[in-house]
Amino acid sequence: MIYMLVIAVIFIAELFIKDYIEAKKNEDTCQYILKKHVIIRRYHNKGALLNLGENRRRVVAVVSIVFSVMMVLIFLITLTNRGNHFMKTGLALLLGGAFSNTYDRMRRKYVVDYFSFNTKFPRITAIVFNIGDFCIAIGAAMTAIAVILNPRI
Repeated sequence: MIYMLVIAVIFIAELFIKDYIEAKKNEDTCQYILKKHVIIRRYHNKGALLNLGENRRRVVAVVSIVFSVMMVLIFLITLTNRGNHFMKTGLALLLGGAFSNTYDRMRRKYVVDYFSFNTKFPRITAIVFNIGDFCIAIGAAMTAIAVILNPRI
């Protein structure tokens, strides 16, 4: 099924990218790409979004697992319904990113983030992301829109 493939591609791609970043990049070096608009760097996020909860890693890991399990259950229920392709795609994106980051939390004890946007605003430039973060955000937005447009889902 295409949705399972989306989850697998995100998870596997992130695994390879994160392993590459861990092996080839130092935390104190930056590489500018795309006309210096994007910065490649290695960052270990020991918490959740913006390192929140970095001193409570176990709680963050448990919440991440519980969230992932809840989304899997919703995804499986949604898969049994005909249609709802927008929601199924959103959930697949969300799960691909969530699995990747949860895997990092369990295996590495931190999430590998590896790129930033070079902006005029230092606080925004300082935020380091991974592709899974964007998959989670886009997938969550798509899922929310699907529910708003069709509350019977």
